[in-house]
Amino acid sequence: MASLSLFLLQDLAVSILIFFTTRFFFRSIVFKSRRKLPPGPTGWPLLGALPLLGSMPHVSLFNLAKKYGPVMYLKMGTNGMVVASTPDAARAFLKTLDINFSNRPPNAGSIILGYNADMVFADYGSRWKFERKISNLHMLGGKALDDWAHYRTIELGHMLRAMYDASKQRQPVNIPEMLTYAMANMVGQVILGKRVFETKGSESNEFKDMVVELMTSAGLFNIGDFIPFLRPLDLQGIESGMKNLHRKFDRLLTKMIEEHQATAHKRRGKHDFLDIVTQYSKENPEGETLTLTNIKALLLNLFTAGTDTSSSVIEWALAEMLQNPSIMKRAHDEMDRVIGRQRRLQESDIANLPYFQAICKETYRKHPSTPLNLPRVSSEACEVNGYYIPKGTRLSVNIWGIGRDPNVWEKPLEFNPDRFMSGRNAKIDPRGNDFELIPFGAGRRICAGTRMGIILVHYILGTLIHSFDWKLPHGVSELNMEESFGLALQKTVPLAALVSPRLSADAYIL
Repeated sequence: MASLSLFLLQDLAVSILIFFTTRFFFRSIVFKSRRKLPPGPTGWPLLGALPLLGSMPHVSLFNLAKKYGPVMYLKMGTNGMVVASTPDAARAFLKTLDINFSNRPPNAGSIILGYNADMVFADYGSRWKFERKISNLHMLGGKALDDWAHYRTIELGHMLRAMYDASKQRQPVNIPEMLTYAMANMVGQVILGKRVFETKGSESNEFKDMVVELMTSAGLFNIGDFIPFLRPLDLQGIESGMKNLHRKFDRLLTKMIEEHQATAHKRRGKHDFLDIVTQYSKENPEGETLTLTNIKALLLNLFTAGTDTSSSVIEWALAEMLQNPSIMKRAHDEMDRVIGRQRRLQESDIANLPYFQAICKETYRKHPSTPLNLPRVSSEACEVNGYYIPKGTRLSVNIWGIGRDPNVWEKPLEFNPDRFMSGRNAKIDPRGNDFELIPFGAGRRICAGTRMGIILVHYILGTLIHSFDWKLPHGVSELNMEESFGLALQKTVPLAALVSPRLSADAYIL
């Protein structure tokens, strides 16, 4: 009897062991299947996929996506990063899961260059909402943009006159230098109530170099951001360069603010943007106040993003048209029919220039100012296309790759504005709702300056096309169209061109 009881107990123990073992393995299999990460490259020990990105990460990620698919997972040091490479994948993250990916991961660029207090890299919360609100209300929103339209007209007039004078001397025009000079003054008129640079020269060129350096260094994949214990070593020298650049910008911004305060009595009640945000440093019924550091960081965002991203799009568009003279001629013909040659283009003319609008869209597609969207990070674990995305995963959307995808665009390497002239593509808009074309991003963290960027590109590019005939400098038979990676996609070799007036001489008078 005792032996029977012992046998039954042993049998029961074995059964229980088998039950729990089977249950454990079954649950493990289900658990793993439910938590399957997206496919992606294996990467290197410790560094993960960082060495695979090279000097042109947008191109490397585009090529990797051909192998691993539209949702790809890369181990980046101690972090995970998911990459969306198609319109549907971008929509899943930036629309369906927008709120979950509304924060930014910490990085050296925001901490060092952005004072660890800027709007662009701030977490999605009360201060970010507040700064975005006052920026829209007083500078970037529809009414605010209408209110400072006259500054755009005045500053573009100065630029046209400088180009007109260069044409008379048969000198090539350095396009990015001209654009920075004009656009920094446009933004300066709104923020400071005055021109930042009275004349184009060493000061405006130094400012442009600083902006390009900021956009380049802030866009690099810094090893210290992905492997924190290596950050003190600054293996790539990125952070030491950022610290030097930060000191230059801080001196410039401090000088701007001090001069602005010293001339307050001259404005006689005419408040500019800096006057308004300074008030919020003293009191704000909504609860949020801005420190001097917040204000400097906000000005840095507005001056750099307000000049560099739009100017790069304009430069790429002009370069493409110099490569394709038939497109330039067709734009001239359309403008001559709608505007004539007796006056300058006005912002209200843009709506009547469908082919020119198609040129802008085609430039956004082939040369988006931001090739990879500014990084986001998941607040909670989630699922996309059946794949598990852990909490704390960085998100990168390859905007450049979507624009080059042959499954989305026919002959994507060709610059062909006609693709936007008919059919479904004619209705595509770059403001963040059509995920085939999202040069400014999408969702809650879409670029705050989207409206301003589109207006500046339309107005300045349209005016430059309408006002001048364009030719390559003597001895130059072909343009270098290579890219330099950063937050903004620069032309490696700045565009220089010969221009000749095509309007009545009165159109160039200030």
